[in-house]
Amino acid sequence: MKKQPETEKLLEQLKVKYDAIGQDLDTQLEGLLYGEPITYWDYIQTDALLNLQIQRTTLPDEMVFIIYHQINELLFKMVLWEIEQITHHENLTAKFFSERLMRISRYFDMLTSSFNIMSEGMEIEQYLKFRNTLTPASGFQSAQYRMIEFASTDLINLIDARFRDTIDRNTPYEHALEHLYWQAAGKDYKTGKKSYLLKAFEERYKNRFIAFTKEYNSINLYATFKNLPKEVQGDPELRNAMRHYDYTVNVTWVMSHYNTAVKYLNHGKEPEEATGGSDWAKYMLPKYQKRIFFPDLWTEQELEDWGKDVE
Repeated sequence: MKKQPETEKLLEQLKVKYDAIGQDLDTQLEGLLYGEPITYWDYIQTDALLNLQIQRTTLPDEMVFIIYHQINELLFKMVLWEIEQITHHENLTAKFFSERLMRISRYFDMLTSSFNIMSEGMEIEQYLKFRNTLTPASGFQSAQYRMIEFASTDLINLIDARFRDTIDRNTPYEHALEHLYWQAAGKDYKTGKKSYLLKAFEERYKNRFIAFTKEYNSINLYATFKNLPKEVQGDPELRNAMRHYDYTVNVTWVMSHYNTAVKYLNHGKEPEEATGGSDWAKYMLPKYQKRIFFPDLWTEQELEDWGKDVE
């Protein structure tokens, strides 16, 4: 059978590809004779994915809870994937930066709207029963979400607002991590005692967090932006994309999370102080912590009013 010109061209390109890595093209082609065709279920690993949901109770709505949080973690992975492309790009442009940030914002838009899956899709009575089997585990322990924060901004912007004046770039990473805003969810600052929730989380991830924050110290999204030429920093599309991402993550998504927690844990009442001396309202609510990834992109009045419009 006569080979078509397109086939000849493909074979030439394949030879160049495999010669570059010291592999024989004929061997690679022969291997195709014995390989199985790819299928959707093999490529997506459907069977493995659908066998990752292990309930601890017989309550049906626990399955909703498990799958919902697994979807969250997959979206967090997508966010980190996009951030890595921005922060490790060799010839970063405003267009590339903006497009990837808007991808990330769409992921968080999806996360925000998806809280209805829990708030409207689980019976409170069932949740209050199966949650007791989950203690002391918590969504607080999402390492990927913490890594998204580390990769988004300078570490000082994640320090508990009460301690920011005592932390600077010369502060050891380990000391700074002890004063991150989310420590308030697992530490009694009167005694310094940490809850098991926090101790287990740090035992599992602390060393990884320190290494990750060191890696992103000078290449996080905010640092990357500040290192761009002034004319690129001034690009309206890029600035709007950064502001949208900042507000979406630190206000819109956080408040959707908070309102869902209020519904299930407080039945609409003002949250009580959590065990261990922490106040989870002050840990989550934007108006208290003022978690802002890109403070230079907001006016003084916007910074002052941060989170107040969603109370």
